Amino acid sequence: MQPDLAPNVRPGVRFLLEHPAHLIALGFGSGLSPVAPGTVGTLWGWLAFVVAQRWLSLPQLAFVTLAALPVGWWACTLTARHMGIADPGAVVWDEIVAIWLILLLVMPTGLLGQCLAFVLFRFFDAVKPGPVAWADQRFKGFGWRGGWGILADDLVAAACTLLVIALWRFLFG
Repeated sequence: MQPDLAPNVRPGVRFLLEHPAHLIALGFGSGLSPVAPGTVGTLWGWLAFVVAQRWLSLPQLAFVTLAALPVGWWACTLTARHMGIADPGAVVWDEIVAIWLILLLVMPTGLLGQCLAFVLFRFFDAVKPGPVAWADQRFKGFGWRGGWGILADDLVAAACTLLVIALWRFLFG
């Protein structure tokens, strides 16, 4: 069993490699960024999706994205518990899965469309307007609820992003 870290200690490479859940939850190291780990994790997720798209079909990408949810729930729950923080900033699997979901539903689109999706998602995730703030506050905690809480607000931010893109396409597309 991994000892809990003090809440003000940022995890490092050693923590990342101590358990498979840490590797996943910390976005394969992208969450270790000292600056804007959520943004770095989202960028990593975007890059991983674009690379995976070269080898996986749409149904396979959908399967991977959906499978990433329960795996992430487990990894985020365990990593948050080991860190002793309900929603650690270094845990970025939630951003990764959310950007995969967004890209899965907006592709094919060019670089400009992908950039728009990225910027909208980061806006909703960082500012947490309305329903995103509700999801963020509703599921905070430890245990099963904690891992879900880490994922929930990002999934709502992804839904808001998709809604804005859909409205834009409907009105102007």
